[in-house]
Amino acid sequence: MNEHTKEDSREDTRDVYRVRVLHSNASEYCVCDGEMTLLKGDYVAVPTRYGTDLGVVTGTLPSPQRCKAKDLLTIEKKVGEEELTAFERNKEKEERAYGICMEKIREHGLDMKLVSAHYLFGESKILFFFTAESRVDFRDLVKDLVSIFRTRIELRQIGVRDESRVIGGMGVCGRPFCCHSVNDKLSPVSIKMAKKQNLSLNSLKISGPCGRLLCCLAYEYPFYKEVKDGLPAEGSRVNYNGDRCKVLEVNVLSRRVGLGCRDGRIVELPFERFRPGKGQQKWEIIESPEPEPE
Repeated sequence: MNEHTKEDSREDTRDVYRVRVLHSNASEYCVCDGEMTLLKGDYVAVPTRYGTDLGVVTGTLPSPQRCKAKDLLTIEKKVGEEELTAFERNKEKEERAYGICMEKIREHGLDMKLVSAHYLFGESKILFFFTAESRVDFRDLVKDLVSIFRTRIELRQIGVRDESRVIGGMGVCGRPFCCHSVNDKLSPVSIKMAKKQNLSLNSLKISGPCGRLLCCLAYEYPFYKEVKDGLPAEGSRVNYNGDRCKVLEVNVLSRRVGLGCRDGRIVELPFERFRPGKGQQKWEIIESPEPEPE
């Protein structure tokens, strides 16, 4: 029992590497078996949902104990120069495979958009990724592709956000897509995040080229939520100088709350003036030692 405990302890202290899979740009958390030591920039073979693929080590996690064992992948091996050369040759072959598949899709009249063709690293299999509005019967297409390439063929339907992550592009901010260059995972994004940050709900302004809500909406949402949860909600009522005022805006950047009074005045007060109330009054305003500006 003591030996088993020691073994578990050794496993818990292993370095956890962040590895970016080159084709999908998805990041995975990985560990090594044995005495393998890796450095940032090393190329490795890692298992993915589609099979073994090539990845690059982008660093180690500062707090590996936070990772769950079920989320960790085991790096199969460190990749040498010969295998990297073969990977580059496959990239050239992928362009030809993409063109052939596009032609066959048109011949069969299939309602699907081909995203990429990928020769799986270390395996004799070609993956074709596509997007579609509905289910597509591509059995005849697969038969044609097998007869041409004489190898295993898989067609995989992915979402539009996955498409953006694979092919990349430039966002409205002028920087590369977050999903392609920054994010480790595609995190859920909701309209609630835009509302909490007082952003325009115009879909053209808060959506990315993929047509989905911007990934960056999730970046500052926890901060805005924490701040606003400690203040009266917009639309609620508070007593101010004997008047029952409506909270018009909670501006996190200026750290001020805008109040609409019954006489038409708009008053802005700093966050520090608000505190939880007593009884039926949820919030109360602390009196200022100085007179409020008109």
